[in-house]
Amino acid sequence: MKKRRRNPTDARGAVLLVWALLVAAPAVRAADDPGPGPAIRAAAELPDLEPAAADATAPVDLEGLLGLAERDPASLGPLSIGTPDAGLLVNPLPMPSGSFWRVRNPKESWGTDETIDFIAQAIEAVEARYPGSPRLVIGDLSRPDGGRLNRHRSHQVGRDADIGFYYMRGEVDTFLAARQRDLDLPRTWELVRALIIHTDVERIFVDRSLIALLYRYAVEEGENRAWLDDVFGRRAEDKGIIQHERRHKDHMHVRFYNPRAQERGRIVYPVLVRGGVVPPPTVRHKVRRGETLGHLARRYGTSVSGIRAANGLRGSTLRAGRSYVIPVRKVPPDAGPVVVPPRRLPPELVVRLVPARAPATTASEAAEGASPDEQP
Repeated sequence: MKKRRRNPTDARGAVLLVWALLVAAPAVRAADDPGPGPAIRAAAELPDLEPAAADATAPVDLEGLLGLAERDPASLGPLSIGTPDAGLLVNPLPMPSGSFWRVRNPKESWGTDETIDFIAQAIEAVEARYPGSPRLVIGDLSRPDGGRLNRHRSHQVGRDADIGFYYMRGEVDTFLAARQRDLDLPRTWELVRALIIHTDVERIFVDRSLIALLYRYAVEEGENRAWLDDVFGRRAEDKGIIQHERRHKDHMHVRFYNPRAQERGRIVYPVLVRGGVVPPPTVRHKVRRGETLGHLARRYGTSVSGIRAANGLRGSTLRAGRSYVIPVRKVPPDAGPVVVPPRRLPPELVVRLVPARAPATTASEAAEGASPDEQP
């Protein structure tokens, strides 16, 4: 099997929108986190992995966060509130220009610091292995205030990003349909691999034709087949990180977990609503035959105009079977702390992260090596 060459790098559901919390709980990782735990995020012994931007498992200062939400909401930093298809983005940051990427539309490229850092880390990892790589095109992230973004169903909370591919022709200035003959597979696979290994990625959506190309290339590169089957969703028990999505032949849609921005947003959201800083929450309603905008407005205590605005509707027609976002005034029950699964690392990295055990010794050997005061 061909051995992969690695260069070290320092590159660093209806679902409720609101996440109200009266008793703080930190962002946590899934219970099936492997034994090394936080060591997976520590880079001291792993030059291939970047240090975590922040300790998402650190205790949350509830009183301090709620106080800041009342006095100075801007000081809370970026907040990702709700779900990608029904949410808000508060205190956003623009995706900056970079030496290794270009932003296609700055007006629709706002996100959290975590999302922006993750994107930069992955692209910088490509540059580290393939110096002189062409700049990559970054498409839509979110609007400055989050919420519905023109043609997208998601992209509402600063955790989604449309990212282009690398091409054999070199640098391009927009998204182009990728085919086997012009797709730069080494760099594109390195980008996907870096997103999986170096970031808290949730999903990578791309057309199945490109998924097949990437999988075949990764196998030829000598990647662990079991790991590939896991992240590409070839195991029956899980869909995997990389999933097919129609109309994604010219870019990939990447969604990240934001443990800090999501958890802080969950805690302070009710305070921000009371203070008028952000609009009230929304829920999703699946329309049944015969229901009208007036029915929904009366049921949820909202207005027809509010429902139309939340869904980008120009008329008054609703489609039976389709789900619509409904603004409501009452904060729904809390959905619980943010849970970020452990990163899916290939076996060779997981092995390197398991602490080495000291060799076992007999009682006599221990005594011989001990000082007089330490002997049993």
